[in-house]
Formats: sequence, C-alpha cells, structure tokens
Amino acid sequence: MKKITMITALVLIIPGLIFAGGGADSKAAAGDSKPITLTIYSPGNATSVPTKTILKYKELVEAASGGKILLTAHHSGELGNDAEALQSTRMGTIDIIFAGTSGFTSFYDKASILDLPFLFRDAKQAYEVVNSSIGEQIFSDLPKVGLVYLSEGDNGMRHIATTRKPVHTVDDVRGLKIRVPTSKMYLDVWGALDATPVALALNELAIALANGTAEAQDNATYHLVANATYDDIKYYSFINYMWMGCTMAANANMWNKLTPEQQKILKDNAVIAAKYSFDTIEEDNVSATETLKKAGVQFDNAPDIQSFKNKLGGNNYYKKYANESWYNQSIIDRILAK
Repeated sequence: MKKITMITALVLIIPGLIFAGGGADSKAAAGDSKPITLTIYSPGNATSVPTKTILKYKELVEAASGGKILLTAHHSGELGNDAEALQSTRMGTIDIIFAGTSGFTSFYDKASILDLPFLFRDAKQAYEVVNSSIGEQIFSDLPKVGLVYLSEGDNGMRHIATTRKPVHTVDDVRGLKIRVPTSKMYLDVWGALDATPVALALNELAIALANGTAEAQDNATYHLVANATYDDIKYYSFINYMWMGCTMAANANMWNKLTPEQQKILKDNAVIAAKYSFDTIEEDNVSATETLKKAGVQFDNAPDIQSFKNKLGGNNYYKKYANESWYNQSIIDRILAK
C-alpha cells in the first residue's frame, strides 16, 4: 500500500519537474496558495517600447494577482533574437513572449494579413481592431503551433523619410530608392508604387542612406531616432501606409496548466499592457519628431495619401494575395468596415 502511495506521489511531482518553462506545475498546483513564477521576454533593448511594455505587464499582473503570479522579465537579447525566442516560447523554455508580429509569420502565416498596406487609418484604429474579436480570429490557430494569443501591441506606423526631395504625392516616389525590410510584401508594395525598393537589414540602413544606395526609408519617427538613421534625412511625410504590431503570446502547455482565474488575469492585463505600448509609442513619436525638427528635417503633415491608395488600385490590391494560405477576405472586410 505504501508503494502505491509513493508511485502516486511521483506521478504528481514529475510533470512539474519536466515542464520546460517551469512556470505552472499543474492546475492543482496553480490553484494553491503558493505564487507561480513565469518568464516573460522581449528581445529588444532596455529602452525599447517592447521592453518597457513587458516591465509594465509584470507590474500589472503581480498587482492584479496579489503577488500570486510573479513575472521574471528578460530583454536585450538575453534569451536570443526574435526567431530564437519565438522558438523557445513554442518549446516552453520561455513562458510569455512579446515580439514583432512579422517574426510570427515564419511559422504562423495567418499573421501576414496585418502586413497589408493601408489596412489601418492610424495606430488608434489598429489597437481597437487587433485587440477585438478580429485579432482573436487572426490568431485563433496559434495553439496549433504551441502558443496562445494574449494581445497585440504597437511597433509603429510606417511613413516615408527621404534624403534629397520631399514626398507629397505618389508621383514623388517614382524611381525613388527606398530601403525596405527583407519582406516580399514591402517589395511588392513599393514596386507597385513605381519606387525602387532596396531590401536591406536595419544595421545597413544608415550607411546606405549616406552613400546613396538608398534615398529613403519607411519608418515611424521614433524608429529613426532610436535607430540613429536620420543623419542624412531631410524630409519626412506622414503617409500612414503600413502598421507594425508586436504580439504577446504564451506557451500553450504552460497556459493549459493555469486555472481560469490565472488565465483571466494574464489575458486581461495583456490587453492593458498592449494599450500602454500604443500610448508609449505615441509619446515617443512626439519627442522624436521634435528631435528630427531640430536636426533640420522638414515635415509634410498632410500628404496626398489617396494618391498612394489609387496607384495600388484601392482595396482591390489585396486580392493580389487571394491565393495565399493566409488570405481571408472576410477579415479584411471587417477591418476596412471599422
């Protein structure tokens, strides 16, 4: 009889010992009076908005749980780059990740829909859409790849900054050598606008702008300042052509071991933290704009955005991707109707 009791005890203990993330041993353990500790990670540096956001999330969760859920925050490449960290979260060695949504598309192509141009009018609308049932629908299949969707934060609205001439209408970008990330979507969009897109890694951008390999970049104002890529920039135009997100997701195995109450605390405060990221970037954009103005950059606050949309063919442009596995016309229609 004693042997049976010992075996039963081992069965209860072993799952907690072999769980990779170590955050929540079991639903039974999660419900007891002892606090659980989860690891949250942002690959960004200490001053980046994603890192500021996970630190805010830590504060929110620990307060809302009365100290029963503790978050250990890591950042600045401590646990790997975006791709490595995402894989670690899927495996369970990281419990919660907050990283650029574009990184998720390498294994979850449904997120690619958020990269479509002129999908959102501004960041405010993006927040309301991606943290509604629409965002839940886009990320509904994340458990199939080992993750659970928590919320969608901000990584900035992309505009255009140039070194030699201002941009007011789409005609002004004809032949313009614009640096873009190494993404087919970005190359497609700027090619359709008759620009000459140049795919370069971010660490190559400043040199490219200095030597003329690139004559423009598409980024939020705070990105120009944070990445120190504005020395050769003379003009900036707010064309609001593409929004960038940051996704917060949890390891699915860890999540399933939490109680419904703990899950609710993590989910509810993830949405609050997401709003914090939007508010923080809005503030950073204001201060970055002042920095750029002091550096002599001239701003066009009211460019002819419609000319860019017209050049793409309006909303029909999206149908270019109709045969892609991630394409979903009903989701696009729901977003555009907002």
